[in-house]
Amino acid sequence: MTMSSRADAMSVLKGMYAAEAKYLASGGPGKASFTPLAPFFSPNVEVHQADALPYGGLWRGHAGLEQFFLAMSRAWDVFEMVDQEFLTSTSPLVVRTHVHARARATGRELRFPILQTITVEDACITEVHPFYWDTAAISDACSPI
Repeated sequence: MTMSSRADAMSVLKGMYAAEAKYLASGGPGKASFTPLAPFFSPNVEVHQADALPYGGLWRGHAGLEQFFLAMSRAWDVFEMVDQEFLTSTSPLVVRTHVHARARATGRELRFPILQTITVEDACITEVHPFYWDTAAISDACSPI
């Protein structure tokens, strides 16, 4: 990978995070348009979420990504990326994110880390693998007793 393609992968990722923040600030799924986010993702993007999560499974393509954001919105009233650390600068990129979240169904708040590997090819995100430290805690927080 050349130096410019490294910069490109990083700019794609940082651009996507900025677009995602605007999308969520505008009301997110069902209220804001997914259009500003779409150019950052390949039409064949795959997002792999742990099956134990309320939004678990494999989400494919732009339509799948929109459904993923809807599922996340159903699970979380608040989902703030408090701090991010970019651990690599080449694809697959590795990002450690500290999250503050509040479950919509229970009102319980959690703070937890997520480690993601994100593959960028031809200036588009093609694959995302988030790794959660404690999927049971997240599932419990999102499930009313």
